[in-house]
Amino acid sequence: MRLSRQQLADNEAKIRAAMTRLLNGDIPPGGKCDIKTLAGTADVDRTAFYGSRPYAHLRTEFEQRLKELLNAGERPDPRDAQIIRLKDEVTRLKERLSKSDTAISELAGFRDQALARIAAQHDEITQLRQEAHRAASVRRLPVPAAKEQNLP
Repeated sequence: MRLSRQQLADNEAKIRAAMTRLLNGDIPPGGKCDIKTLAGTADVDRTAFYGSRPYAHLRTEFEQRLKELLNAGERPDPRDAQIIRLKDEVTRLKERLSKSDTAISELAGFRDQALARIAAQHDEITQLRQEAHRAASVRRLPVPAAKEQNLP
């Protein structure tokens, strides 16, 4: 079925209005800032945007305007911005996890070294106590009385 000039003009106006809404961030639930959502929002068949169909020039215009917005750092689709933000956060968290793993490895090594030193010190203290105990069990012989009298 061929469309009249008036129907084509009306559809083009609906498409341009939908294009403006999408590029301003008014994206319907379940949609994206893409041709499929544009066609659905404007209630126009999506195939009319491709090849030599009547609205192919509007697809090109939409893609160009979207590209300009993206180059300017604006994200009309909040999900795209959220995806980028979450990817950046994942990268930061991976770096933080890597640093934490390194710190944990270093601290585990320090702990092992400290435990080895404590064990060595414990062994030395035990040995010294045993030597002191052995030395305490040795009785000193009384000094003979004769030598006590001859002392100067």
